[in-house]
Amino acid sequence: MTSSEFDQFRPPRAPRKGAGGKADVRKGGGKGRGGRGDDLMVPQVEVEHLDARGYYGHPVVKAPPWEWPVGAYLFLGGVAGGSGLLALGAQLTGAAALRRNTRLTALGAAGLGAVALMVDLGRPERFLHMLRTFKVTSPMSVGSWILVGYSSFIGVAAVGEVDRLTADRLPFGPLRPVLRAAEGPAGIAAAGLAAPLAAYTAVLLGDTAMPTWNAVHRDLPFVFVSSASLAAAGAALVTTPGQEAGPARTLAVLGVIGDVVATRVMEKRADPVAIEPLHHGTPGKLLRWAERLAVAGGVGALLAGGRRGRVRRGVAALSGATLLAASACTRFGVFEAGLESAADPRYTIEPQKRRLARRRAEGITGDSITGL
Repeated sequence: MTSSEFDQFRPPRAPRKGAGGKADVRKGGGKGRGGRGDDLMVPQVEVEHLDARGYYGHPVVKAPPWEWPVGAYLFLGGVAGGSGLLALGAQLTGAAALRRNTRLTALGAAGLGAVALMVDLGRPERFLHMLRTFKVTSPMSVGSWILVGYSSFIGVAAVGEVDRLTADRLPFGPLRPVLRAAEGPAGIAAAGLAAPLAAYTAVLLGDTAMPTWNAVHRDLPFVFVSSASLAAAGAALVTTPGQEAGPARTLAVLGVIGDVVATRVMEKRADPVAIEPLHHGTPGKLLRWAERLAVAGGVGALLAGGRRGRVRRGVAALSGATLLAASACTRFGVFEAGLESAADPRYTIEPQKRRLARRRAEGITGDSITGL
């Protein structure tokens, strides 16, 4: 039997009566074969009587064992999804250089994201096991199929671009006309999965019990989509020169506006205690820098527009790198905030007590929440 520093606060237990009326001095007060068991180590309490320290200061919820590869996957998924949408715009408007660069960026980001996911899983075959079933109520299951479908479609489109870059030297032979015919529809299909790829990770985080993620589950997808717009526009500004990068500059400005507005709305609608980790420590620093970098990158994208050569090209590349950094800071900041919120019982208990009081004040007393 283990001891604890809190044992001194426990009241003494009365000895158990034995068969002959004498006290049973067996260790544990009679817990053994046929016994009814010892006193509860922690007495049962109602949520409304818990203080913000939880059970002896221990976390109420257990954080998932996720490390930096998951944060990288969140960021790369945004780059891939946003680039897929931008590639469709370039495909429909005939911007060949922008189409090529965004397709290749999308495929590269999706591939690296899959690698980061498998690094976190520990063994690559675990990812294949996730594809054995499709469960519509599981964000992880749906997201895995979205990633596979998107990667397949954007892969076809990107292979077509590589074949053109090599002057039709890839050994496709009679299959080249098939590739050319499938390339356009594949780009459209990939764009159809691009927004879900950029946003499903927000649904996945919000579906957990981590206090901060759960508190922002309604608005986090909008933040992630706007963050994906920043990342895709930034990558295109870095890789695409001249006037063909015009749609990327427009997307960058719209993405900055959407990112700032979505973040403000998310913080306003969420519980003020549960979102404290978004403003303190490492997550707070990352998210503050995310907003600064996003605004700076948006201004740089505006200044980069024009017909002049290297100076504007340098401004565009610098603003693109800044937008990529802003998107990465957003994803890693939200990721770290959720993990940190699980460590402090206050972020779980205080919002629960506030929700309980609000529902009772509204006269809701017959459900599983207020009936505790």
